[in-house]
Amino acid sequence: MADKIIRDLRDFLAILRKEGELIEIAAEVDPYLEIAEIHRRVIAAGGPALLFTKVKGSRFPVVTNLFGSARRMELAFGRRPLDFVVELVRAAENLAPTLKTVWEKRGLLGQMLRVGTKLHRDGPILEGCMTPARLSELPLLTSWKSDGGPFVTLPLVYTEHPDGRGHNLGMYRIQRYDDTSTGIHWQIHKGGGFHYHEAEKRNEDLPVSLFIGGPPALMLAAIAPLPENIPELLLASLLQGEKFPLVKDPRGGHLLPAMAEFVAKGFVEPHVRRPEGPFGDHYGYNSLQHDYPVFRVERIYHRRDAIYPATVVGRPRQEDFYIGDFLQELLSPLFPLVMGGVKQLKTFGETGFHCLAAARVTDRYPREAFASGLRILGEGQLSLTKFLILTDGDLDVSDFPKLWRHVLERVNWQTDLFVFANVSQDTLDYTGPSVNKGSKAMLMGLGKKIRRPLPESFTATLPAGCSHPRPYLPGTLVVQGSTYKDDPELPARLAKHGDLEQWPVVLLVDDTRAATASLQEFLWTFFTRFEPAADIHAATTSVDRFHVGLTAPVVIDCRLKPWYTEVLEVDAETRRLVDGRIGKILPAPWAGKV
Repeated sequence: MADKIIRDLRDFLAILRKEGELIEIAAEVDPYLEIAEIHRRVIAAGGPALLFTKVKGSRFPVVTNLFGSARRMELAFGRRPLDFVVELVRAAENLAPTLKTVWEKRGLLGQMLRVGTKLHRDGPILEGCMTPARLSELPLLTSWKSDGGPFVTLPLVYTEHPDGRGHNLGMYRIQRYDDTSTGIHWQIHKGGGFHYHEAEKRNEDLPVSLFIGGPPALMLAAIAPLPENIPELLLASLLQGEKFPLVKDPRGGHLLPAMAEFVAKGFVEPHVRRPEGPFGDHYGYNSLQHDYPVFRVERIYHRRDAIYPATVVGRPRQEDFYIGDFLQELLSPLFPLVMGGVKQLKTFGETGFHCLAAARVTDRYPREAFASGLRILGEGQLSLTKFLILTDGDLDVSDFPKLWRHVLERVNWQTDLFVFANVSQDTLDYTGPSVNKGSKAMLMGLGKKIRRPLPESFTATLPAGCSHPRPYLPGTLVVQGSTYKDDPELPARLAKHGDLEQWPVVLLVDDTRAATASLQEFLWTFFTRFEPAADIHAATTSVDRFHVGLTAPVVIDCRLKPWYTEVLEVDAETRRLVDGRIGKILPAPWAGKV
């Protein structure tokens, strides 16, 4: 499918249908909790996209799980955009092109000429218009019982800088309050939030357009972690393979994507906030209610036979895992250009992406790796990374077991762990002392010299309050402990226990069996349940030249803390409802697999 241009959602659905990657469900389903639970079961079983043609309370069908497998990502985008980026980087590296190299890159030049936007006189998005807006007619999903209401879960939020300095297309969650207003989950470090901040300083409304649906290229462009001044619509054009079609709004304002399914248009007032949330987020926890700006919706354009696309987020792996992996493959050739010394970079979807990143870097002079780490932590959304692992080893950093072993064999605990306290932290990460505040850590394992053999079995004793020891990866012992509420000082005592001095890392968890059930569960438990400045302990610590050095074992407290939010779980009523209906909703063989 690499050469086929997919111009809208139904083009993509036709491909999925042809490839056996789409199930059409005729039974009536409820957008309140039921669709989300069906989706979760199907994606957990490796199932196809789901088109619900009869949705309670709405005339519009719903499609979910569009991108919930590597196969469907390939069907959506093929190899062409990946190959284009590789060729673009190669061309950029050739600073003195000759006629021969220009001729060799003629295909690349041709593709570049097709990147951009094109204004059309008309488009399907103008087939219908709700004025005034009636958001209640759209089948927004409520995914979890604890959610504060229905949300647009694939929102493509378009804004322009008040000074005309470019646009932003981002995915910021939208909570419906009523027919004409929603919450908008903006943060100042994100593009749309920055535009709003600038408008608010002037006491001006910020015009906002909410795109829903359209070609896969448009949806992916909104998620991509592009540098601040690179237009997302250009990426949409690159992914689509042609100039991206736009049409004029008959009533003025932002241009509209010609092939979108819905576009809600309106504005966000300055200095107005309203409680938004709670919401079950992609870390696998329940993010709490906080005050956010309010989007006033004036009208909704839509196709005559519009299809409402949605996703469901929650405990990894969900659909965003596959989207994130594709985006990393797409953008990874650019990393060495924008961040010198960074050869490979990986953020781990198993941890919600921001909790863990790893990089293979050069270390040609003392502490060059440290400089590369600072570049990573200063780059766009990568600045939200909580734990960064660096190595100059010749290995694939996306292979966590190999990476972790390589680093633990080489790390010098006196010099190679850096903890940065009192810095910003992702809004959705509640491990810090308060919202948006926390810490980061950078761990380095450099050089060829192996400092220590890594133990792989444990037969010694544990202190009181600890049980169920299990070596999960070489050099890493997982230990079950009393709850944090009952014994907050347990990790300090565990670190000083003499029988553990051969173990570089000990993880203290609430449930060893759950934490070691799979690599996915290990990574999720490890990196989403600790804050570096508060939860890292060691047998001894020392300060030399303002740097804290540690003596193994390094104990990381990954127990749930009282201020953490709840782990997302399906409520019993919804589980029973879907248990009773799933055989009638899904066709064989999927009904028996979920």
